[in-house]
Amino acid sequence: MRHHKDIPLRSDAQRNRERILEVALTELTAACDTPLSVIAKKAGVGQGTFYRNFPHREALVLEVYRYEVQQVADCAAQLLCTRTPDQALRDWMSRLAQYAMAKAGLADAIRKATSAQGSLAGIGHGPVTEAITLLLKANEEAGTIRPGVTPDDFFLAIAGLWQIDPRSDWQARAGRLMDLVMDGLRAGAPGR
Repeated sequence: MRHHKDIPLRSDAQRNRERILEVALTELTAACDTPLSVIAKKAGVGQGTFYRNFPHREALVLEVYRYEVQQVADCAAQLLCTRTPDQALRDWMSRLAQYAMAKAGLADAIRKATSAQGSLAGIGHGPVTEAITLLLKANEEAGTIRPGVTPDDFFLAIAGLWQIDPRSDWQARAGRLMDLVMDGLRAGAPGR
């Protein structure tokens, strides 16, 4: 990755921040009370750098949540570049399931970090809704799903994801659920 001479610091800072967030996602999903010093050490950054980015645990937890939401959302457009619309949609659903399981693991950390649970839903809704809107539109145009499916329809159909225990054999269960949803979306597609 090339960067201009005038901004190497910014991209280093950005890399540090992303590394902290990736490590924090893994660690906080495993144990919501992981000490911040452990996260800093595993991310390979000094305490000073860490606290400059995230002055307290709440700031880190909410940013991890936002970061993961953005990753999930950005993934939709990337998948559409390399796959057929229906395959992109199905692969994105798998990514969403991963996110749901991480969020279940993060839920304790999030609960401890904020009592204003209502404000949290809003963080994730925008980017993820945009992502599914993009995928549904691509599929409808390609004739790979039934016409007229809205993002709300989609989220209601996959709501069961959030009922799966992340400590169980969640991959197999989530996979079955998403295959069922995908079959339902394909039923009545003009291209079939």
